[in-house]
Amino acid sequence: MKDRVALMLAAFWWGSLTTIGFLVVPMLFARLGNPSVAGNFAAQLFEAQSWIAVACGLSLLIHFRAKADDRMDGPALTAIFLILGALLLALLQQYAVAPRIVARDNLKLWHAVGSGMYLVQWVCAGALLWRMGERKPG
Repeated sequence: MKDRVALMLAAFWWGSLTTIGFLVVPMLFARLGNPSVAGNFAAQLFEAQSWIAVACGLSLLIHFRAKADDRMDGPALTAIFLILGALLLALLQQYAVAPRIVARDNLKLWHAVGSGMYLVQWVCAGALLWRMGERKPG
């Protein structure tokens, strides 16, 4: 049962990253017509996404730590590495990159950095979900 809840959390994390970053935010910029208004909405969505990442990531860390006995095996270590990487990227994006984008400080550079970090976070969450969804023999 706990494994299924953890799988659902990983799916929610990856799905929310996918929906917000690759569907909703581009649609805001395409439909609102005013980049400033769209940017403000996007910033709020990305902040909410950061909190989703923190909640899912911490819950998944607790899950994998509880599953591990005294010795961490390779798959558990890989999962923890992916979770920590995605969490770190989410927090850095929210608290180091986003304020520079909102302040329009070298916007092109910081937008590219933030987009790259978001993409890598998406890949980490997707790889975690993929690995968790693998069927175990037996």
